[in-house]
Amino acid sequence: MTLTYDALLENYLNDLEASGIFAELDNPPFAQQDYAQDRKDTPVFSGVLNYFPDAIRAVAKCSKVGNDQHNPNKPLHWDRSKSGDELDALTRHLLEAGTIDTDGIRHSTKVAWRALANLQKEIENQKNL
Repeated sequence: MTLTYDALLENYLNDLEASGIFAELDNPPFAQQDYAQDRKDTPVFSGVLNYFPDAIRAVAKCSKVGNDQHNPNKPLHWDRSKSGDELDALTRHLLEAGTIDTDGIRHSTKVAWRALANLQKEIENQKNL
């Protein structure tokens, strides 16, 4: 007896269903459920980008201007070897909040960039414990 493609496919799917694999997809393991819920509970777009679109654009521009200054002719990247004194630099810019730095970037933007850099390093350090 020769089975058609459709019959072979149906037998294969029936075997998969009998193995329980589809039930596992419908009810992912606990860790996957936690991960999915954690992603839903972290509203990056609606909870950050929508709240602060102009500020986020300003910080992105600050990254580009800083990269062009400290890493000319290189792709945009965070060269962590250039400066690691986030809190000191943040404070220096905080003292001039409300004004524009010589490169045309607001000091408050540089405060935000340094705060994000510091927070990123804190989170990375905690992960490495």
